[in-house]
Amino acid sequence: MSRILIVEDETIIRSALRRLLEKNHFDVDDAASVDEATSRFNLKDFNLIISDLRLPGAPGTDLIDLARSVPVLIMTSYASLRSAVDAMKLGAVDYIAKPFDHDEMISSVNTILSNSSIEQATHLPATAKPQTHTKMFGSCPAMQELQKKIQKVARTSATVLINGESGTGKELAARAIHEQSNRSQTPMISVNCAAIPESLIESELFGHEKGAFTGAAAARSGLIEAADGGTLFLDEIGELPLEAQARLLRFLQEGEIRRVGSVQAKKVDVRLIAATHRNLKELSKNNQFREDLYYRLYVMELIIPPLRNRGEDILEIAEKLLLNACQRMELKKLEFAPDTQRTMMQYKWPGNVRELEHAIERAVILAEGGIITTDLLGLDLSTLSSSELESQLTDFNLQDNTLKDKEEQADLSLDDYFHRFVLENQDQMSETELAKKLGVSRKCLWERRQKLGIPRSGKK
Repeated sequence: MSRILIVEDETIIRSALRRLLEKNHFDVDDAASVDEATSRFNLKDFNLIISDLRLPGAPGTDLIDLARSVPVLIMTSYASLRSAVDAMKLGAVDYIAKPFDHDEMISSVNTILSNSSIEQATHLPATAKPQTHTKMFGSCPAMQELQKKIQKVARTSATVLINGESGTGKELAARAIHEQSNRSQTPMISVNCAAIPESLIESELFGHEKGAFTGAAAARSGLIEAADGGTLFLDEIGELPLEAQARLLRFLQEGEIRRVGSVQAKKVDVRLIAATHRNLKELSKNNQFREDLYYRLYVMELIIPPLRNRGEDILEIAEKLLLNACQRMELKKLEFAPDTQRTMMQYKWPGNVRELEHAIERAVILAEGGIITTDLLGLDLSTLSSSELESQLTDFNLQDNTLKDKEEQADLSLDDYFHRFVLENQDQMSETELAKKLGVSRKCLWERRQKLGIPRSGKK
């Protein structure tokens, strides 16, 4: 079990983060300052240190040298993102903005621990960084074509626009491009345009001069300047305000930036990769996105297919995610039941790979045997079409068990099947057993009861 140290002076944040990590099966200790951390613990006993940037006494960045080979993840507010980038230059393994998203935090922790394991396994010195290769799994034609385009565009400095639904892996594609480029030894800075307040976005990206606006007590360089020589990934670029779009356009055209409140421009060498789940062309027609910026971004477009269109890739990805979850939680290898595999293939996955990952992690936590059953995934199977759910009912032999007359079967709708099965079996089965046999969640079973007016059994 990986051991993590939290260094955070705000009690509420420290306690919440500890609960989150312990819930995800990590061994956690905490401290309120660098001094407390070094006096109470041997930093080298930990696999990861998560520290706030600003602490009473010494700053969190002091832990980078004190911990030496132990990776340090820095937490910071969005108003201090530039300082977080400076922390990475000092040797922090990564940074995460507060208030942090729980899924993002766990994803970052797992990635750092995984990379750290690779480093230890290959006996690399602490100063050497292993060459990482982001892997996008999938052998369907669309993914094979995507991987070919990534390899080709990575060799250039062309601007890339990645399009795809939320959860498809747009940042993974961006990282794959960066890692295969001649900028792979330089930082890739990722910015979610939708997560930064509109009033701060220009300052964060382009920097500002002292007194440029209320609260600008000192001059500060922006994230584009910090990425000089490397790669800047702008996620959800469709959420960028029009004023910031104009500045970004000049950066792409001239290769220079101008801080907010400054009259001086500065040349920078930054490779831009942008991503969105929105249709920028339609937004530009409605004057919600600059058309000239759209065409500047549209040098090379990569389209990541939704998970529901990737066929057998779903099972390949699911098996990989299941293996990772079991290893992370130090559990023996689990397997998917045949009906679970069918459900995963038929489900639409509106949240794509991210939803699949969360569903599998939930199932691994709840599993009591060696098999992952459909109900453990916690999916809302009411989104399945009638034909798809009928297919599941056939797979479970429910039609043969409940409807003896095949001619009668042909005349019954899906709701009729459902209604008949529940009424005929609820006296002998619990709600959990009914839901499991039908291949749906308890929530879905309850919702269909309400919809079809099926009363609960009167048994105790």
